[in-house]
Amino acid sequence: MNATRAIRLLLVDDHTLFRRGLKALLSQDERLEVTGEASDLGEALRCLTQARPDLILLDNHLPGVRGVDGIATLKDALPGVRVLMLTVSENAEDLAAALQGGADGYLLKTMESEQLADSIEKVLAGESVISPEMMTKLVAVFRQRPMIPPAPVPDSAATRVAPAPAPPPDQPAAPGLDLLSPREREILLLIARGDSNKLIARELDIAETTVKIHVQHILRKLCLTSRVQAAVYATTHGIV
Repeated sequence: MNATRAIRLLLVDDHTLFRRGLKALLSQDERLEVTGEASDLGEALRCLTQARPDLILLDNHLPGVRGVDGIATLKDALPGVRVLMLTVSENAEDLAAALQGGADGYLLKTMESEQLADSIEKVLAGESVISPEMMTKLVAVFRQRPMIPPAPVPDSAATRVAPAPAPPPDQPAAPGLDLLSPREREILLLIARGDSNKLIARELDIAETTVKIHVQHILRKLCLTSRVQAAVYATTHGIV
């Protein structure tokens, strides 16, 4: 995306008054441009070609098909587009379904309006955003589900390594945690708390760019792809 132009948005919500109000609100920010509106998934798909959005703001409660069930279809229709859920649903299963379906974030409509534009920018920068009040519910859902074991490593002389010592019986295993530096563990804890890079930088008295570099290292060392996964990792392994 060209950094000199506004972020193109498609609004998908079946409540016309809310959609119009949201468009008026977002249009006040020069960073953003609403290029399309839709009241259901079918209409959203039809206007993708003309709207060419960088990001879709998607409600969950749509007529016919739930928003979370249409995420993959939207992304297939326009590769590279980001999808950010903006909904009233505080249902943990909806949140989990959205993330598993490929959503780049999940925000509640009760959020402060000035935070929405910042969240949109974060998603376009590659971050995942979730309303803080939903993080606890997300962790609870993942705790109830079995963790997927990592793919087996080929047993060859080039890849064979000595097995790591087993943790004490009363201490859950946390694969990869020993690879993190003390500072990275500290930042992982703050990620799990729901802090943004800016808040982490302020609390640790370091530059925000330094925080971003640490976050990248954390994700790489733990074989994770998003801050959401990092937060779930930290909670499920007793780090929080």
